[in-house]
Formats: sequence, C-alpha cells, structure tokens
Amino acid sequence: MTERVVLAYSGGLDTSVAIPYLAEKMNAEVIAVAVDVGQGGEDLNVIRQRALDCGAIESEVVDARNEFAADYCMPALRANALYMDRYPLVSALSRPLIVKHLVAAAKKHGGTIVSHGCTGKGNDQVRFEVGIGALAPDLKVIAPARDFAWTRDNAIAYCEERSLPIDVTHKSPYSLDANLWGKAIETGFLEDLWNAPIEDIYTYTADPTAPREPDELVITFEAGIPVAIDGEKVTPFQAIDLMNRRAGAQGVGRLDMVEDRLVGIKSREVYEAPGAIALIIAHQELENVTTERDLARFKRGVDQRWGELVYDGLWFSPLKRALEAFIEESQRHVSGEIRLAMHGGRAVVNGRRSEASLYDFSLATYDQGDQFDQSNAKGFIELFGLPSRQAARRDAELA
Repeated sequence: MTERVVLAYSGGLDTSVAIPYLAEKMNAEVIAVAVDVGQGGEDLNVIRQRALDCGAIESEVVDARNEFAADYCMPALRANALYMDRYPLVSALSRPLIVKHLVAAAKKHGGTIVSHGCTGKGNDQVRFEVGIGALAPDLKVIAPARDFAWTRDNAIAYCEERSLPIDVTHKSPYSLDANLWGKAIETGFLEDLWNAPIEDIYTYTADPTAPREPDELVITFEAGIPVAIDGEKVTPFQAIDLMNRRAGAQGVGRLDMVEDRLVGIKSREVYEAPGAIALIIAHQELENVTTERDLARFKRGVDQRWGELVYDGLWFSPLKRALEAFIEESQRHVSGEIRLAMHGGRAVVNGRRSEASLYDFSLATYDQGDQFDQSNAKGFIELFGLPSRQAARRDAELA
C-alpha cells in the first residue's frame, strides 16, 4: 500500500526537495500544504505550483491570516504572553495553527504520515509533533532534516541532480521565521553573543535612532480585544497589521535576547514584533485600570504559565484550556481606551479611560475632594502587621 505524506510546505529549498525525496525514500505520494499566517513573501499560487512541479500529487494553500490573528494572537494578547518576560511567542503561536491544517489535510486526503522541515535542535519539532499527537495520535511523523540527517548541501545536490525548479544560488546567512505577530532572526554572525545586530537584518522596524516625529494613537478594547484604532473599527488582523506599520515605523518591538530553548540549550535570538509589543503594552495598562488587585496579581502567574505552555508546544493541553477559562473571565471588564505614544523605539501609555475603571479620583487625590478616611489606616496597619510582630516576638524569645 502506498503511503500518503502530508508535508508542511514553505516553498523554499528544503521543503521543495523533501517532496521527491520522501516520494522515493518512502515510496509515498506527497501532499504539500502551505499556510499563510501573514509571513509575506511569494504569492501563494506560485508556491502551490512549485510544489506540483516538484512532484506533489496535491498542493493546497490556506489563507489563515484572519484565523491566526483572531484565534491565536488575540489569546496571546489577553494573556500578555511574553516568554522570559520578553518574547511574544512569534513562532510558537503559528505552529498549532499549521498543525491544525496539516491534520485536516491528512484526513481529507487519506494521509498516514505528516512531515515537517525542523531539525533536532529547535523547539518547532516539539510543537509540530506534540500538536499532531494531540489532534491525530494515529498519524506518524517524519522530519527529513532530523531523521535522515538531511543537510543543506545534500538538498542542493539533490535539487541539481533532478533539475528541480528551485533557485539554490541565494542563501541567507540567517535563519528567518516571520508571520503577522512578528519576525525571528537567528544563526550566522548572531551566534557570537558579542556581535551586535546590524541594521540590515530588520524589515519590520525602522531604525529607532533616526530623527522623526512621534506617533500617538488611541486603541479601543472590548473584553481585552482591540476593536478600534483612532475611532476606526478594526478586526484583529487589521489591528495587528496597522500596529505593525505604525509601531514599526517608530522602531518599536526590537528584541535581542538569549533564550532558554525547550530542548535544554540557550540560543541567541533577535526578534521584531512591533504590533505585538505595542498592543501588549496597551492591554497591560488597561488591565491595571480595570482589574481588581488580587485578580491582577494571580493573573500575572497565569499569564506566565500560559506563555510557557505555548512556547513548549502544549497549545492543545488540558492545562492551557483550563488557564484560558480563567483568562476569559478575567477579561470581562477589560474594556476602554488607551492612548499610546510611540517614538524612538518605545511605546508609552500616556492616557487611559474606561467605564469599568476601578480608579476613583475621590479616593486617590491628595487635594480637595479627598474622600479617603485616613483615620482607618492606623487600625488597618495594626491588624495587617500583627502576624509579623508575633513572629518577631517569638524569634526574640527563642534567640
């Protein structure tokens, strides 16, 4: 019986070569699936035809940009998801969406194997395979670069031998991954931690040191989701796309960090995520205005754990689903407007308003109109500090 392999297809050298290679190696028919998550680049129809020209029996392209924005980026925004307090999960968010469409294609075409182009050193192999196992545990997974020790030199030689329609002359010195939520840049000279990033690597953001006028805008949120910018209604996709352009033009969202990978190694990563960073800053500040203190404190731990689960490839895990039920409830009153000033690589909140605000001017002011009864403070402090005083007395007596 001929196996059918569903291949996560990018249109590049490695996954193009994988089509005839898997067909020969496994005596299989290959179905190529390319998913548009806002990465830009080549036209999807060009990518679809290239897969067929390389020998795929079927080639599908999926425009998942709106789905990615609404169902993956928005949950990350509501969770203020920043792995290691910095990285907004650019690549990690797209993988479960791609997995979902690979599994759907396998069911549609009778596929028995799913294949991806990841190596054995990265996080993405885990994200793909754990996700596939959660959605379709009967599917087998093959990763040629990892399982067959497939190198770029092997791929180029194989391509030339078979005259595949792929340009193998250009090789970026970096490993790049991009989508609507941002862009990841690694390898090359960046692997030396002392080397500073050069301006040429950036495409989502302008030089933050270049002279320019500041940009100020107002973002309207409903239940933690941006629904308008400067009064104009936006979809999740439009909100991220617009903020990528406006925050990116101000150099907002550049990150250079040493990251703890899931496989146990530390890796130097450079990211550009102007829309993600600007929106998270705005969302966090609206939460500060509308979320009760103990809920806010607890949610910070939930946010961190949510981000770690997604980073680790556990998008479909029971714990993540349970945490999202908590986050959903926490966002009930996160509605209002945030004014954001962007300039010189920074996004700074300088205005907030909300009908659900817990800020009470008459309680907060030190001027006329103060309604806070300061006479209650002394008794409160006495009771609040009682356990500490009792412990201190005990320790003194036993010393």
